[in-house]
Amino acid sequence: MSTILHILNGDTLSPRLKDLSINGNIAVWREMLCEGKTIVNLASETFKNTRIAFFKEQYPEQASKYDALFGSQLAIISDAHSYEEIILWFEYDLFCHINMLACISFLKTMNYKGKIHLVCSGWIEGKKQLQGLAQLSNKELQNHYTKKVTLNNHDLFLADDLWRLYCSDNHLKFNPKRAKDSSFKYLSNCISAHKERFPSVRTGLNTLETHLLRLIQKHTIKSISQLCGYMINYQGYYGYGDLQIYRIIKRMDTFYTIENNIFTLTEKAKNVLDNKHNVLTQMKDNSQLGGVYKYEYTYNDDDHQLSKQ
Repeated sequence: MSTILHILNGDTLSPRLKDLSINGNIAVWREMLCEGKTIVNLASETFKNTRIAFFKEQYPEQASKYDALFGSQLAIISDAHSYEEIILWFEYDLFCHINMLACISFLKTMNYKGKIHLVCSGWIEGKKQLQGLAQLSNKELQNHYTKKVTLNNHDLFLADDLWRLYCSDNHLKFNPKRAKDSSFKYLSNCISAHKERFPSVRTGLNTLETHLLRLIQKHTIKSISQLCGYMINYQGYYGYGDLQIYRIIKRMDTFYTIENNIFTLTEKAKNVLDNKHNVLTQMKDNSQLGGVYKYEYTYNDDDHQLSKQ
């Protein structure tokens, strides 16, 4: 058996590693722990049942495939003691970073003794936007692998602690400052982005929901797919895919109309953007982010802090 296990953030990287002759066995992390209720212990039946329940409610097509998609890969990672080194391939965004924290916590709970390295994409010299791993050229990907970061004990304890906080019922301590002096270059940005997923104390909409309205206000949007494309391209540190963005667009459908095949904001939406109307009560639902309900907290744009309701 190989002495190296690569844990990839998606299936698209598998053939790329083979093309670059990067040796080792592969496990693919096919979860999206940035959404829905999460449980600390990934090996527990409670975790599995909780996640399947979330997928049944929000992404029913994925629920029946859960064991095949994620359970099979977690089984590979559970055999980590067979490997001398583990290489984590995760991107700069919140989507990947929450998964990464969970993965590291899982390895730490197993008392894994080998070296753990991180290959993380993000800012590339000469590029105007943050780059995902799949966007890198073979040369850039090889360079990232060569310059992979070896995680130290502080990094591992931090990741484990943050994962436990994320799964807890108190996100007030889930603070960007915690990432200071760690090897996780983009972690503080991701934690800040997470805080902005909670509704604004002023408007009742979170940052992405507000951003969607501003895109409609600024651009001539002619289709949901076009709006989705804008959202994906200009979402910053979230890392959401089509499934997540389409859910947001659908949920916001009372804030826009489609007239002559053009998306137009309603008066309610315009008042929200002008800070004249708060829709917190209207938007409230039972969606969860880790261990808390989304509408248990509000986010203050002035001091960038959360408050519990």
